[in-house]
Amino acid sequence: MKISIITITFKAEATLEKTLNSVLNQSYKNIEHIIVDGGSKDKTLEICKNFSHISKIISEKDKGVYDAFNKGLKLASGDVIGFLNADDFFYSENSVQEIVNAFDSNTDCIYGNLEYINSNGVVVRKWKSKVFEAGAFKKAWMPAHPTFYCRKKIYDKLGWYKSSYKIAGDFELMLRFLEKHGINSKFIDKNLVIMLTGGISNRDINSKLSILKEEFKAFKENKIKFNRVNYLINKIFKIKEFL
Repeated sequence: MKISIITITFKAEATLEKTLNSVLNQSYKNIEHIIVDGGSKDKTLEICKNFSHISKIISEKDKGVYDAFNKGLKLASGDVIGFLNADDFFYSENSVQEIVNAFDSNTDCIYGNLEYINSNGVVVRKWKSKVFEAGAFKKAWMPAHPTFYCRKKIYDKLGWYKSSYKIAGDFELMLRFLEKHGINSKFIDKNLVIMLTGGISNRDINSKLSILKEEFKAFKENKIKFNRVNYLINKIFKIKEFL
């Protein structure tokens, strides 16, 4: 099984090397690593040149995160595709092997657990997922997108990321794949990825409100009815992940 890992970058010189080493050092080697850069003028591309395992690199201006994701999807040739951004890295050298082991002929996608760390390497949030059940998204649940690995044929059939979204396009895609179309998913109860805090989706209260607005938009576009009050209550209870 060939795994395509897409890493989007922009002025990522501070964190990129750790991400690239994380992929390079995986015990599973049938990996296609694709770098989609937004036209960085720092040392991002220079750093990439030092890693011969990288399969493809493009560097050009994009229209946002999800446009960059789609550029990576267009280049990807793997059986399964996942995303590891420039401030993320795998939890262990066996993470991709564990992802591969989880797939069987009836599995369309897998996902697992994720940890957030701060700049000092201290874990500040543990995102522990669960087996998907119909209706879960209506309760403000979603898989951790950096742990989400899906067959290429599913993207080709159900569509890519919607570039009209600025901050919750990953939510919309997984809502569409899992809740609307009911693809066959599998949960791995293991930490797969570590994510550095400070990304676009976890900066401040304004980003949280923007996410909420786009999540409501995703439900509407996919014609999935839900109770907004219950959704907000479940959102509030997610604070336990930070404790």
